[in-house]
Amino acid sequence: MSRIFEVVQAMSGQKNSITIPGPYVDFFAGDQQPHALGAILNQLVFWSGKSDLNDGWFYKEHAELASEIRGVTADQVYRLVKKIRRWLPGVIEVAQRKVNGTKKTHYRVDGDALIAKIFPLLLDSAESRNGKREVAEPVSRNHGTHSAESQNPNREITEPILYTDHYTDPHLQINKTLLSENSGEFPDAQSEAEFLAAHPDAFVYSPKGGKWGSQQDADCAEWLFKQKTELYKRKQVAPPKEPNWTDWANDIRLMRTIDGHSHRDICEMYLAVTRDEFWCRNILSTSKLREKWDELTLKLFAAKNTAVDTVDTAERDAAYGRYLKRSLDNKSKSQIETAARKDADMASVKAMREDFAKSTWNKIWAECSQRQAGEKAA
Repeated sequence: MSRIFEVVQAMSGQKNSITIPGPYVDFFAGDQQPHALGAILNQLVFWSGKSDLNDGWFYKEHAELASEIRGVTADQVYRLVKKIRRWLPGVIEVAQRKVNGTKKTHYRVDGDALIAKIFPLLLDSAESRNGKREVAEPVSRNHGTHSAESQNPNREITEPILYTDHYTDPHLQINKTLLSENSGEFPDAQSEAEFLAAHPDAFVYSPKGGKWGSQQDADCAEWLFKQKTELYKRKQVAPPKEPNWTDWANDIRLMRTIDGHSHRDICEMYLAVTRDEFWCRNILSTSKLREKWDELTLKLFAAKNTAVDTVDTAERDAAYGRYLKRSLDNKSKSQIETAARKDADMASVKAMREDFAKSTWNKIWAECSQRQAGEKAA
């Protein structure tokens, strides 16, 4: 037996092979990632049959699913599961339940609903043979629905397997009226299909639709958590636990639509929080960020705004150019530029879109200037 064949044997078999049922791939054929969606759906269906619970619920971490299908991260699995639920409304339920005192993401698959979606013609034929044509015909995946987005869950964006850290939202709708956390939402009794029809931009949402957020809200939530993770690294402490992504996206949506803050505003505010020794220890969630927003504005930005006119914008812009080009010239850099470069690296400025990166650099430069002025005064 050749060594090459031994290697092939080692790679083969149930443990080392990833099998994706063809009908799953066919069902998701209109998506950019049909194989990834099919692979995750396959795992969810598989584990639903292994549950020890009588009610059909089982729990599975995003990281576990990622390791099972290979080639994706836990964050990507999180997104893909959300997309699967949009393709298959009412088929896969998701809930947060405690396991040994710790909240875990649980799933439950409605097998009959899945069959009706994936194999509508097969089911219809079986009913005909059994003399059950009076039963309501199963819904095919291409039938008309309450919203265009239900027909094509990806019409709003072509989603690659990797995601960027760019957030811009020019829309500002100032409204400081105190409203409840979920004012205007459908009650819990509303079906998922009705909820999606009423909220076509909902990308993540709680099982009954009480909390939800758009894809941009979810992206912003992930970016904020990335900054929180970097903060914990700098403090040399254990990494933070993943938040409830739906809660975070919902908070961001409320900050955006009710409080009038754009995604950029939210990101910039949290960046300022992570660089403040007091607030970085007290603002650990989006709900707290929203609660303390006005106080943070006064404490973190009021003093800085008084020093804006003293900033040497020419030097700031030249330093920004050097930072992007990673200049190797021998010019001695000022203390402000050195500090700004360090803070910019921590904020991943080079990974941002150009306009957001420049705006963030300007704020970092102003903060470093203010900090240096305070040190000199002391």
